[in-house]
Amino acid sequence: MHAAVEISLYPLGEDYIPRILAFIERLNRHRDLRVVTNDLSTQIWGELHHVMRVLSEEFERAANDGPQLIFVMKVLPKLAAPAASAPT
Repeated sequence: MHAAVEISLYPLGEDYIPRILAFIERLNRHRDLRVVTNDLSTQIWGELHHVMRVLSEEFERAANDGPQLIFVMKVLPKLAAPAASAPT
């Protein structure tokens, strides 16, 4: 089953931007997932089981890289990725 997950990461402590960018960069390495980032969150589309496995691995990695993190996540089962838009 396809799903969409919207996630926001809030590292507690100073120097939080590099931790957010590193997390997003690691998500983008998974070529079988569609990852779209905006100013507020990151949306991930793919097979639900695979998305959750990747997120679990990346949550653990991120949590071991420094101070406490807060992840806020919405899961939308059965939602396929929108068609890619053409460059303008």
